[in-house]
Amino acid sequence: MNRAEFDAFCGGMKGAAHVVQWGGSSVWKVGGKVFAIHADWGKRGEGVVLKPSEFLGEVWRGAAGVSPAPYLGKNGWLLIAPGAMGAGELGDLIRASHGLAAAKLTRKVREGLGV
Repeated sequence: MNRAEFDAFCGGMKGAAHVVQWGGSSVWKVGGKVFAIHADWGKRGEGVVLKPSEFLGEVWRGAAGVSPAPYLGKNGWLLIAPGAMGAGELGDLIRASHGLAAAKLTRKVREGLGV
């Protein structure tokens, strides 16, 4: 999933808001909470950063092309290199990350965003 495909996918999610920050990274948030990032992390490479559920994190952690995300890895966020998984699998992880971020919002905020 390239950056344009990533942005189109994330843009279709309920309550999603896009900002460009952190050196030109494409950052997607729901209710002000980050759920996915497409960035070039220098030596660590380009990729998608997201926070999977504990189960999915265990499944993917250590797989080829998947590593702890710079700056965020200690909190369970993963960096997924281009081509490390299919678009469908990556889409599932992005949806799960969106759901985790949305679950941390108050009910009033979730209702206002339609999530």
